[in-house]
This record gives sequence, C-alpha cells and structure tokens, in this order.
Amino acid sequence: MQPSTEIFRDREFIRTSEHLYFCVVDDIHPPDRVISYLRYSPSAEGKWGRGGQRFARAMPTYSIPNLLRNIDYLKGVYPDYVFHSDVFGVEMSAVPLNRVAQHYLPQVKLKELSAMERPDPLQRKVVELVDYLSDATSLDRDVFGVTGSILIDLHNPEFSDIDLTVSGGSNGLQLKKNLPTLYSEAEGLVKSIPKPLLQRWYEDKLKTHPLSLDEAKDLRRRQWNYNSFRGTVFSLHTVRALSEIHEKYGDKHFHSVGIVTGRAVISDASESLFNPHIYRVEDFKVNEGMQVEDILEVSTYSGLFGGVFEEGEAILVHGKLELVEDTRSGDVYHRIVIGSPEAGGHDYIKPIG
Repeated sequence: MQPSTEIFRDREFIRTSEHLYFCVVDDIHPPDRVISYLRYSPSAEGKWGRGGQRFARAMPTYSIPNLLRNIDYLKGVYPDYVFHSDVFGVEMSAVPLNRVAQHYLPQVKLKELSAMERPDPLQRKVVELVDYLSDATSLDRDVFGVTGSILIDLHNPEFSDIDLTVSGGSNGLQLKKNLPTLYSEAEGLVKSIPKPLLQRWYEDKLKTHPLSLDEAKDLRRRQWNYNSFRGTVFSLHTVRALSEIHEKYGDKHFHSVGIVTGRAVISDASESLFNPHIYRVEDFKVNEGMQVEDILEVSTYSGLFGGVFEEGEAILVHGKLELVEDTRSGDVYHRIVIGSPEAGGHDYIKPIG
C-alpha cells in the first residue's frame, strides 16, 4: 500500500530506488507526490557516503539559481521527478509516491542515535547538543530531531554540520528567546560560527542575494538558529507539529501576476519560524509594479529571511506578486513571494530604518 502524503513533513528525507536523496519541503503535498528537492545523488567523486557508496551534494546552498539548476538536471536525467503544479502555478521537483523507497524521520533518528552503543564523534555530538539545549531551555528532548546528512547516514564526521529540527511553534519560539543568553555565556558551549566560516557565509549570500555587505551583516546579527557547538556548526529548524498542520494541497490556489517592490509593516510574525516563512503585513504600499491594495502577507522558503523580522517592524520587499484564492473560505487576496523562479534570485526582504 502506498504511503499517504499526509505523513511527509518539512525537513524529512526520502530515498528513491535510484538512491537519490530528497529533502521534503513544507507539509502540503499533492495526493500522489511529495514536494521535495534533490539533496544528494550517487557520485564516485562525492565527499559524502558510507562504505563503498559515495554521494555528491546536489545543491551547494539553497538558492533559486541553484534550485533551477537542480530541476533542470532532474528534467534531463530523471524527468519523472519534475511536475507542474496547477495549485502553486510553477514547475517543481516532487517524488511520486510509488518511487519512494525509504522515508527518514528526524525525531526517530535522534532516538536511534541516543540508543547507539558506538556512535561516531559527530553522532555523539548530536546527542550532547540536544541534551544541552533541552536542559538549558527546559524543552522536552522529544521535540527535537536531526535532519541533513546525519539523518540519512551520509555524514562525514570530519566536516559535516549538525542540522536539528524542533517540532512546534511555541518550542521554536522558546529556543529563539533563550539562545541569545546561551551565546553570551563566557564558558558556554554554544558560540558564534568561526570567522573563516562566517566570511564564507557572507561571500555566499552576496553571490546569491541582492544584498550589500552591511545588509548581510544585519541579517546575520538577527539570526538565532545558526551557530556552533564545541567547534561544530549547527542549525535549528522549526517544523510544524501535526496539530499545527491545518491546510491541505489545493485549499489555496496561487496565480502569478508580476514582480513588485513595496513597503509594509509586519503585523504578525508567528508563522515566520516555519517553512515557508510567512509574515502577515499591513499598510502595504507598492512602489513599483501592479498597484493593488490587498497584499496581506509576505512568504519565503529562504531560511535567510525566516524568523528574523518582528511585529511592528517596517520592511522593504521585492518579489513575485501572487493572487491567492482560498477555496475553503472564498477569500481572494494578494501576497508577495520571496524565492520564486520568476524573480531569478533578485528578490529580498530588507528592514527599513
């Protein structure tokens, strides 16, 4: 029996029969597919893997230019993994259910690591980091999970990072509030990422986003979920608990109507920790592009802009304007999407002031 797409959640992984590893995106999927992007593929020169199998990372970093190249590669070699979504109005990568060979769950993997008799140094550090965060923030260990290369056992203890998930918006918010205190502790185990890696981070963001160095530094100062633990870089990603998933594929339909630039005030940032990162906005004024007065939200799949802006803050936005039709309520409104193929990597969210 084929699995239901209702069980596929953001940041989980799936493996296909060709040993392609895809990272699941969002919690909303078509009835017969899992929306995801290719993360690792077999390669004799790959730096990731186990035993005699080697794998290469399909995207060095997540960005729209890299994502488009990823989709073009799949179209040329594995066209079954690309489809056009009438709901989202774009072409995207998605694995058919009948091609899913294995499904990897972050929370289950963390429990497996905790029970291992002989974990490798990086696996041991994952457990230590979760114990540290749990003790420091009073969060239950069960809300944490591990994703990325460690989840699928392709990690390299010498250079792989640690990517953690935390389930539940309130839990993610508690981490966001408490982590700055941990960073400031002189003898604390959580520190800023090393300067060479930070410089590389700046260089990457300047290549893939229309930002100045000062703007990139401002976004980095706002980040709460990307630092280091005992010398290893780690990231934290808030995912929805099952009780927080209220929308199904097709409940809303999205139609692209152009590119706009404008400014607004954030009225609600409670959904900004999840992927996609959603900011409810008010008083949106279009400076360039189609003049509409009902832009109610700004949405992005880029973690660079996730959870870094607060309610009451004024922002400058450049991105794709979409008409949203809610099939449940009948509501019709507009939103801005940051990270669309149409914008070609030139879109952004920037604070004003």
